Amino acid sequence: MTYLYSALALLLLALVLFFISGRQRRQAGLPGGRVIYTDTQGWGKVEKPLYDADLGLTGKPDYLVEREGRIIPIEVKSGRTPEAPYDSHIYQLAAYCLLVESAYGKRPPYGILHYPNRDFAVDYTPELEAALLDLLADLRRDEHRRAVARSHEERRRCLGCGYRDVCDQRLF
Repeated sequence: MTYLYSALALLLLALVLFFISGRQRRQAGLPGGRVIYTDTQGWGKVEKPLYDADLGLTGKPDYLVEREGRIIPIEVKSGRTPEAPYDSHIYQLAAYCLLVESAYGKRPPYGILHYPNRDFAVDYTPELEAALLDLLADLRRDEHRRAVARSHEERRRCLGCGYRDVCDQRLF
């Protein structure tokens, strides 16, 4: 009889843990599949960054989920949920798609941007990849210029910039 009670207790514990893990997965914005990479402390040790030597590109997506033989990068954003994803977030996710293809030899069909109140699936199209490569080329060109003009008129962005103390173009 004690074996039966022990077995029932273990079964109940397993169900509780299964429920908790499912809730954590939903809160993190993860689709079904196996988590193969994470850059958050909550799911275990932080993985090393993905790297593409040809492009000199490094990145750490929040999660990589393997589902049906495909690897899907997921980026979690904690700020307010926009009506549509910001371009900078789309390019960040596209960079992760490019790094996944480089590191795993599998091209992701899409990536996921998870905001507090909504998820966006962003297709990783050849057009998005080309736009990302053009942006990276522009960045490489600009990193050798002595002066680069500010690309925005937003005080909030200047407030969050790490160069604001030495920038002669800041907005405040």
